[in-house]
Amino acid sequence: MKNSTPSDRTNSKPWSILIAGMKAATVALSLAAGVVGLASSAQAHGERNQEPFLRMRTLHWYDLKWSASKLKVNDELVVTGRVRAFEDWPNNLPHPMSVFLSTAGPGSVMAKKESYVNEMPVLQSFGMVNGREYEFKLVLQARYPGRYHIHPSLLVNGAGPLAGPGSWVEVSGSVDDFVYPLKTLTGETIPNLATYGMGTVLAWQGLWGFIALAWMLWWLRRPLLMPRHLALLRGREDLLITKADKVVAGVIAVGTIALVYGGAHWAEKKYPMTLPLQGGRAVVDPLPEAARSVDVKVVRAVYDVPGRSMRMTLELKNNSDNVLTVGEFTTANLRFVNKANSAAMAAVPADYPSDIVPRSGLVVEGDKPLAPGETARVTLDATDAIWELERLSALITDPDNRFGGLLFLYDDKGTRHISPVYGAIVPHFTDANSHF
Repeated sequence: MKNSTPSDRTNSKPWSILIAGMKAATVALSLAAGVVGLASSAQAHGERNQEPFLRMRTLHWYDLKWSASKLKVNDELVVTGRVRAFEDWPNNLPHPMSVFLSTAGPGSVMAKKESYVNEMPVLQSFGMVNGREYEFKLVLQARYPGRYHIHPSLLVNGAGPLAGPGSWVEVSGSVDDFVYPLKTLTGETIPNLATYGMGTVLAWQGLWGFIALAWMLWWLRRPLLMPRHLALLRGREDLLITKADKVVAGVIAVGTIALVYGGAHWAEKKYPMTLPLQGGRAVVDPLPEAARSVDVKVVRAVYDVPGRSMRMTLELKNNSDNVLTVGEFTTANLRFVNKANSAAMAAVPADYPSDIVPRSGLVVEGDKPLAPGETARVTLDATDAIWELERLSALITDPDNRFGGLLFLYDDKGTRHISPVYGAIVPHFTDANSHF
């Protein structure tokens, strides 16, 4: 090895510093780009941060429709669809005994005007039964201009929000034009609920803020820390609170009580007809349970890590009077559609969000019609990079290693038959085809 002279080391030092600086700048730029990429991704798909078991084994949403993709401020957006509380609900989560229908989006960009479950208004929470389905409808009013990813969502008590599929909605116009009129039960018409009573709110907040500021300034007008500390050390606590301090404190205490009492009396007189906040729950029965047309048994399920593929061998028993074929496997808001099944392809609207319908679709090996009463084994292959993009490949790190979804089958008349699919799944870190 050639030894370097002191002059060589001295001359190379600036170059080393420059190279180190360039590396640091490159790392910083890469981190910044990554943060920006994550931020832009999270802006549209915050549900990716939820663990796979939350998205695959809690709620399954389907038949979702958004009434429009472009709106103006004050226009209505209607979101409809169905949701199923899954049979294989995770044991470590509270069951959906108390849920609230809402939306998931970037803040209050939409005002929720109406919400229905099974055609019943649900202004309050309601309970769900595992293994049963519910039909919902949300009526939203565009509030802020921009481009937003709007999801239906169910807030489950103890488990948090569980979002359904989302679609991009573009809102144009000005936020200053937003108007939300409302007619009360007493017949009074409120021209704009967004600004109703704002003057009263600001007046009361300003009054209490003024009292708090005056009280703080009263004590800040004299030395605070060191002089008071020295007085305590010398045992002269009597110097800390003067007679004037006690008088001012008494005036503020009496004034506060008088303001609270007077404010309550004023509000009671101005608004004699009031209702308390509603804390009860709505009673909503699930949709009628149809006879199970197909019994599904999971023989084996494998997630191929390098291939980004879920492969399932299922044993299907046709209990219906019609010939059935596999059309779709849906899980975690993703729709893997069998492109060889025309009825399944027709069930995907042209305006349905394409980012949650994998292009590779669902490959069905042994895709033969299932005759009435017949039992057969089929292998489903759902291969797509979306498993990584949606961070669903993390299911291999779940303690129980289970998956869940819905299997859609179609008869020769185009009628859809739905069966739940769930069971254990084994990760493979080599080509799963050689082990299947």
